[in-house]
Amino acid sequence: MRARSKRLWGVAIAGLLLVSAVTLSAVALKQHADLFYTPQLLAEQGKPDAGKRVRIGGWVQIDSIEYGDGADMTFLIEDGSGETLAVSYTGVVPDLFREGEGVVATGRFDESGAFTAENILAKHDENYQPRELKNARQATS
Repeated sequence: MRARSKRLWGVAIAGLLLVSAVTLSAVALKQHADLFYTPQLLAEQGKPDAGKRVRIGGWVQIDSIEYGDGADMTFLIEDGSGETLAVSYTGVVPDLFREGEGVVATGRFDESGAFTAENILAKHDENYQPRELKNARQATS
């Protein structure tokens, strides 16, 4: 085989490997990509298909957390637009989860349009301090 043919085969194999890697990455990302919605966006566009995994973000509305049996709870997410979304969740919520704070809930809508969260993430700003340190600083001031 001549040197030119070897280079041609090398470039062809490298191209095939590159296309395969890009295709595999695209398929893997598509399966794990979660779309992010706010209550206002859901009101404007409508709710996604039942059973589709999505992320809902906003703030926990004040006085909206209701606890049920065991670890069951429901609360409302708002985004400042006047729209709200009811979320039900079963499990232990993060320590930073509280009314008036940012939250991202990952879950699914059912056929009736109710949102059931599978995971709750509490958000905080860049100035976060643990409660223990904040209380200690206030006591020394």
